[in-house]
Amino acid sequence: MILLPPSAGNRPGGWGISAMREATGNRRRRVLALMVLCGFAFLAGAMPASAQKDNNKKKKKDDSSQAPIAPPAASDEEQINTLISEMLGAWQVGDIDRLHKTYADDVSVVNGAWAPPVTGWVNFLPEYQKQRARMRQVRLDRENTLVRVNGNFAWACYQWDFSGVVDGQQMDARGQASLVLERRVGRWLIVHNHTSVLQQATQPVQAQAPPPAKP
Repeated sequence: MILLPPSAGNRPGGWGISAMREATGNRRRRVLALMVLCGFAFLAGAMPASAQKDNNKKKKKDDSSQAPIAPPAASDEEQINTLISEMLGAWQVGDIDRLHKTYADDVSVVNGAWAPPVTGWVNFLPEYQKQRARMRQVRLDRENTLVRVNGNFAWACYQWDFSGVVDGQQMDARGQASLVLERRVGRWLIVHNHTSVLQQATQPVQAQAPPPAKP
């Protein structure tokens, strides 16, 4: 019996090379599959982050568009007009605290009567209280208000119309008022008030002729 040498494919060493090649191919395929999976995982993680950034930008944009807009600051003329309204309103109802907030402590006041000027809030207050105590059902309106501003000083004038019960009698009066104001610590205050009363012209009552004598 003659023994022939085995072929290269049938040798033990031949089987080892084939297995190694197959194992190497499997490893390459697994590495490639892992790389593909890692790529998908990266994209899957990156896409939500990008979407979240877009959502945050959109939310910030929406929040900025919905943010309340601060109203523009009132002009000096508007502030003074508001101050005059507050002063007249407090004067009508007898609110001393509100009235004092519109007047400077060193205010000077001139009224329509033949009287010297009243200087200082402490001197003006008792005069106002005595006058206000005589009044009931007070109504005081103003119209044709003119305001001028020059730096920290301003002046205003207006016509006023008064109606009320004074000393138990109905009284109606009209007049003019002129105010000088100064801005102090960012607030307008009345430093001078001059009020005048319009004198109502009265018609003289004509004496009636005596009736003719009877014959």
